Amino acid sequence: MTKHEQARLLSGLVVSALALAPLTGMAADEPKAKPVETAPAPQPQAQTPREPRIGGPGIEQERHFDKIAAGRWTGPKLPDGQPDVQGHWSNTIANHNNFTDPQGGIPNDPAPNRRAKGPREERAPSRVSDPGDGQVPFQPWAAEKVKEFQVGFHNPTQPEYIEPLARCAPGGVPKSLYWHGYEISQYPGYVVFQFNSGTRIIHLDGKPHLPENIKLWNGDSRGHWEGNTLVVDVTNHNGKALFGRSGEFISENGHIQERYTFSNDGARYVYEATLTDPTVYTRPFTVTIPARKWTAKDKPNGWHFEVEPANYVGKAPLKEPVLDRYERVCAENNGGFGLVAAEQGKK
Repeated sequence: MTKHEQARLLSGLVVSALALAPLTGMAADEPKAKPVETAPAPQPQAQTPREPRIGGPGIEQERHFDKIAAGRWTGPKLPDGQPDVQGHWSNTIANHNNFTDPQGGIPNDPAPNRRAKGPREERAPSRVSDPGDGQVPFQPWAAEKVKEFQVGFHNPTQPEYIEPLARCAPGGVPKSLYWHGYEISQYPGYVVFQFNSGTRIIHLDGKPHLPENIKLWNGDSRGHWEGNTLVVDVTNHNGKALFGRSGEFISENGHIQERYTFSNDGARYVYEATLTDPTVYTRPFTVTIPARKWTAKDKPNGWHFEVEPANYVGKAPLKEPVLDRYERVCAENNGGFGLVAAEQGKK
């Protein structure tokens, strides 16, 4: 290589080096790429059983309650002399659900509620207070029909396996007292229960029961007051109503004697009823259901207290809200109800 060629080669290398220098510097000044951070894989967590909600917005409420002694009424009275017990009421231990284990789920449910409810002795007592085992003393054929309903309830293949209230039929006695909330209104000679499945009128005028051939979902109720206790005699059942969502029933031959004993502050009452029906039961038995009054201070929850507050009447504001019950619209289906209807031969 001549000296002239060597000079040209050296010059080219210098130019190339100068040309690459800025690029090299830019690359050196770029921030180093951070390593990609990946979220840790979620780890399975242990399921913590939830305790039943007490006093909350759900179905469960109290697990225990006190009886109220029958005696003189010292609370406010209406002009016709009745104890004033008007207002919105609901039972206190659980709505819907199992009749003899109110916080225990539906019997024979193939997909039972998995929420832990604790030992039986920590849940609300059976609504059957006598006999002591808390069970309805069904005759064997009737017990089999109830179990058949419980199995069919979850996969109904017959119309009678669908709970009547789900088909807009009235709840019957005493189911309406533990289904959802209800309102008690009073008029001279009457006490009126307004349920979300209809109304029930208790006559206080001393007139006799309806003729035997007239049958009603809620029966025919005739009552009177004994101090703080409303005493009611119920006959004329239609034999289609189920008094338990779990299938318990009474026939057209049934007879119910009720006692609603109110506390004198008007905040609570305890319902006791003796059900007699030799067609279905081996002996009379007693049902006990506690209830309390709900007011505008309580938050509506859709289970025990189904209202909406009205702050105006027309354009006039109210000093205190007026509670309106929600109106439910149903299309009645009057066919295929009842367990007794399929057992005519057993009567």
